[in-house]
Amino acid sequence: MKKFILTAVICLCSFSFTNAQQAYSGSGDQKVSIGLTPWGYGTGVTGMYDYGLTELFSVGGGAEIYFDNKNNDDSFYIFGRANVHLGEIINLPSNMDFYPGIDIGFKDGIGLGAHLGFRYLFSDSIGAYIEAGSRGSLGLIINL
Repeated sequence: MKKFILTAVICLCSFSFTNAQQAYSGSGDQKVSIGLTPWGYGTGVTGMYDYGLTELFSVGGGAEIYFDNKNNDDSFYIFGRANVHLGEIINLPSNMDFYPGIDIGFKDGIGLGAHLGFRYLFSDSIGAYIEAGSRGSLGLIINL
């Protein structure tokens, strides 16, 4: 089974490098992310949108809905976000991006958070992401 998984990962990586799309293409870049939120304010789902302003910076927004609310308060969180895309600076392949970011949102008052994120595009239009920090999520990313 381990050999099968290793072979599948190698094939997937080979396919993605030959059909590489830029994980972040700078000004005008648009991404939609849909994923699970396993830590933070609770367990739930998240949806985010990012728009590229410059070669390094993007802004966006998102919302999370929690199934398991740790604090027994609002089960909805809405936020704005800003990211600094470092993939090109640290010489990652074009279908990968590493980005630190901040978010400011509202859930029983104003909250400020930070995250580190990583994107990996499998094809021109779809990939995966993970973000960890004051909240965290992982899921699919759609390149618009």
